[in-house]
Amino acid sequence: MPAYNAQSTLYDVYSNIDKNIVDRIILVDDCSVDKTVELANKLGIETIVHKKNLGYGANQKTCYKAALRDKNSVIVMLHPDNQYDPRLITAIVSMVASGVYDCALGSRILLNDAFNSKMPRYKFFSNKILTGFQNLLLNKKLSEYHSGFRAFDSRILEKIDFEKLEDGFIFDNQILALILYNNFSIGEISCPCKYFKGASSINFFESIKYGFGVINVSIRYCLAKFGLKTSIFK
Repeated sequence: MPAYNAQSTLYDVYSNIDKNIVDRIILVDDCSVDKTVELANKLGIETIVHKKNLGYGANQKTCYKAALRDKNSVIVMLHPDNQYDPRLITAIVSMVASGVYDCALGSRILLNDAFNSKMPRYKFFSNKILTGFQNLLLNKKLSEYHSGFRAFDSRILEKIDFEKLEDGFIFDNQILALILYNNFSIGEISCPCKYFKGASSINFFESIKYGFGVINVSIRYCLAKFGLKTSIFK
């Protein structure tokens, strides 16, 4: 769980995680200013603390490095802000543990209920546009590339070099592009997402920056497939 100021939602998320399925829970705190770390320790969650705010992507890197100490496992990323339903962990893990997919995403778009979940309209339409553009350039057919609920076979995280990716929000998109570039498979399940005051969400400026980042990643992926190796695709 990559955490930043998750004190108000962490308990509910933790309570809904099926401990019969999940063997190990790791929370990485990216220098929160609330009592996220205190609550995590009280709940008995394995907690790693960044002494300064390093960014969302850097937080995930720490999460994955810690999780990879368990070999041949399924690693799930779940935001502790209670936007994604922890009860779906069993379903998303089974897609990977069965060997059918190397990675699985919880899609907010497959459900076709984004507006009822109060997803901001600009987020919905930008999601659809960026996904369509990325599917075209990557020659794939995912319903979205931007979900924060993901499951990975630990072996693919061992094989790809996620450390070279950026430390900001674009990390989310870069790691999926890198997984697909290395010919690993990605599946999806429908996953409702809640939007409410206190749930983490990137602001409008960061959304614009992320959007241009997605375009950049897609173009570089396409160029790499044609033999022009660039940046992360080497």
